[in-house]
Amino acid sequence: MEQTRRPTPDSTTRSTWAHDPGATRLYFQRCTWCGIALYHRLLCPVCQNTDLRIEPSGGTGTVRFSRAILSRSPSARNESLIELAEGFVVRGRIMGPSVGIPLGARVRLVTPSDTVRKEPVFRLLDVQPPSPDIRLHATL
Repeated sequence: MEQTRRPTPDSTTRSTWAHDPGATRLYFQRCTWCGIALYHRLLCPVCQNTDLRIEPSGGTGTVRFSRAILSRSPSARNESLIELAEGFVVRGRIMGPSVGIPLGARVRLVTPSDTVRKEPVFRLLDVQPPSPDIRLHATL
């Protein structure tokens, strides 16, 4: 019976989270065994592998969930889930109005970490009216 060998990680797979000095890139992880894209995980949820390679994201994505939160503040803030082109989902904020962000809208990364909440900030690329089958989620 033949044994399956695990891939040997090189120095790039074991590196720590690197941040660009210009703070314009978002980094994610990719499993070296199954290839799934992850965001800030210790192991792969699919194959339980701990050998994760760090890669830079292109920064474009799609809004999957968005809501406005009015909590202990005179103005509303936006909280969104963005699915990036590489296949992972990240929680972040979209610049502009807090209410009425259509699901399925395309967004681009502005900064990987804002100064207050330490979350990625995105801006809308194309603002189109939502299709009839997509509902807006807004909580005030």
